[in-house]
Amino acid sequence: MEKLWLKNYPAGVPAEIDASQFRSLAQLLEESFRTYADRRAFICMDHAITYGELDQLSHAFAAWLQSRGLRPGARIAIMMPNVLQYPVVLAAVLRAGYVVVNVNPLYTPRELEHQLKDSGAEAIVILENFASTLQAVLSATPVKHVVVASMGDLLGTVKGAIVNFVVRNVKKMVPAWELPHCVRFKDVLAEGRKMTLKPVNTGPDDVAFLQYTGGTTGVSKGATLLHRNIVANVLQSEAWMQPALAKGAPIDQVVTITALPLYHIFALTVCCLLGMRSGGLSILIPNPRDIPGFIKELQKYKFHMFPAVNTLYNALLNHPDFAKIDFSGLRVANGGGMAVQEAVAKNWLAKTGCPIIEGYGLSETSPSATCNPTDTDAFSGTIGLPLPSTDVSIRDDDGNELPLGQPGEICLRGPQVMAGYWNRPDETAKVMTADGFFKTGDIGVMDERGYTKIVDRKKDMILVSGFNVYPNEVEGVVAECPGVLEVAAVGVPDQHSGEVVKLFVVKKDPALSEADVIAFCKDRLTGYKRPKYVEFRTELPKTNVGKILRRELRDSRKAA
Repeated sequence: MEKLWLKNYPAGVPAEIDASQFRSLAQLLEESFRTYADRRAFICMDHAITYGELDQLSHAFAAWLQSRGLRPGARIAIMMPNVLQYPVVLAAVLRAGYVVVNVNPLYTPRELEHQLKDSGAEAIVILENFASTLQAVLSATPVKHVVVASMGDLLGTVKGAIVNFVVRNVKKMVPAWELPHCVRFKDVLAEGRKMTLKPVNTGPDDVAFLQYTGGTTGVSKGATLLHRNIVANVLQSEAWMQPALAKGAPIDQVVTITALPLYHIFALTVCCLLGMRSGGLSILIPNPRDIPGFIKELQKYKFHMFPAVNTLYNALLNHPDFAKIDFSGLRVANGGGMAVQEAVAKNWLAKTGCPIIEGYGLSETSPSATCNPTDTDAFSGTIGLPLPSTDVSIRDDDGNELPLGQPGEICLRGPQVMAGYWNRPDETAKVMTADGFFKTGDIGVMDERGYTKIVDRKKDMILVSGFNVYPNEVEGVVAECPGVLEVAAVGVPDQHSGEVVKLFVVKKDPALSEADVIAFCKDRLTGYKRPKYVEFRTELPKTNVGKILRRELRDSRKAA
């Protein structure tokens, strides 16, 4: 395979990276803790913690976890939004020799139960706002240890108490919950400070994360990401960002706006771990959907990196207070998770002076696999070039590499590609080729410069604001709704989120209404998976063996 894309690499970006310089993520993090001890690492709601404090807090938490008798490799779930407790627990789990299982805090009990059971998580650290969800399913899971955090735990004594009071009593954001034998986050830290963290010999081939992603079978699968996978992607991303960060006056400390949720692989690697690797400062935004509040936070800082999805860029651009933000320090605006629209990219460049650099990746690739060069402001309409040490191959259904300009499945190979799906060798075999490529399910075309453009999606996956929604999962839930005979879920275009879920339903009960179906989904599917539209039909199009033809529904005039 000729790596023709290397000819178009920005100056200074290496063709290969050396991921062997760190045996584990814990080693990478501990180097940053030592090197940048006095620097601020994270800020949330105006309160900062330094790298030195992060070192001490995560050390105490890690020692407490070990004291529970958990064996090396035990899975620990983290169910929190972007608050200071998240990086503390993340570092603690990795330093203690365990595996991080990231959980979307907005999951319904059904979704949470599946992930905890599938991962075999023995412990969970959860914000009290979501404790009632855990309460509903805890007895059906393997979880033995529950740590409950409060929003204000790391915001200082006075401010923390005020924040907790407002969250619980004014905003009513904490539903009633009861979890016998749970331990409070602050008590864990107090106990852990009296304990000793036992050295752990974590290696590059040990599992670091189980990052759950939807499945074509309707069952969410854990992408098994090893320490070497994530270390490699952090170093690949670091190398790729350098041309932009090196432009202009030197930056003492790179400030990153972390509005994307840290449980999502995009933010986890590009915001959290990359930031810690370089001694940067991450501004944590717990609720970026509150655009006015988000803009007020942005006004407080001079920032250099802004990773986001197209919908967030667009929402900011269309807010009347957008012009009040100081973008003079912005060097990199990363676009990922969903396609960046050209109109949004041009508007952002015109108003901020900084281009949106679109990249591409998946949970299975840690995530970054390709990206547009960071030393240009031209909008290419592509997903860019393969990152260092990454190969892209465009293949037909038989696995044969296609000539330039011909569409085929985008296949990826590199040190960031997952080890496989957790406990699902059959599913792993479906997506991995004999020569080590991961089959993405996306259809693309590579040009003579090595740039790849996505032209179609092979899978039926629906992409809502950067989050994967798999039709089989939605259909499986809706099929249980009383009055539903048959159902199909497809993605339809949406101005705000790129796509939304639309259902086609055949009634068993003539009285069934659209409101009935949507209400049924509300308790069983997290927000972005819920249908926005329901269309009733007398029958659904099928193949001669009875498989519903989603593509026919998606392409029909009524689905548009």
